[in-house]
Amino acid sequence: MSGRAFPTAWIRAVLPLAVLRILADGETYGYDVAAKLAQAGFGDIKGGTLYPLLGRLETDALVTTQWKPGESGPGRKYYKLSPEGRDHLRENTAHWEHFSQVVAAHFAGRKGNDND
Repeated sequence: MSGRAFPTAWIRAVLPLAVLRILADGETYGYDVAAKLAQAGFGDIKGGTLYPLLGRLETDALVTTQWKPGESGPGRKYYKLSPEGRDHLRENTAHWEHFSQVVAAHFAGRKGNDND
């Protein structure tokens, strides 16, 4: 299965949490986020997908931003996880883990957890 791209809808569903998870490791810029997503196995996330998402995360106060001058080129916009973003990541990661267990149990033919 490696080498096969995941359906776009799956990527879009998990991408906000995946980006917040990257930012949990520290402040970085958009191109680096895309590179880390690719390294994690998400494939090539285009700027037309990533930058609007980063903008929404900023609007929702889940990340803060700061422009920093470039060493040998133009400045870069750096993104940092806010305290609200950290809480959102923690809560929604737990929720996602539960959801993925329910889905896996369903596909395996087992009844999911009734404690919803």
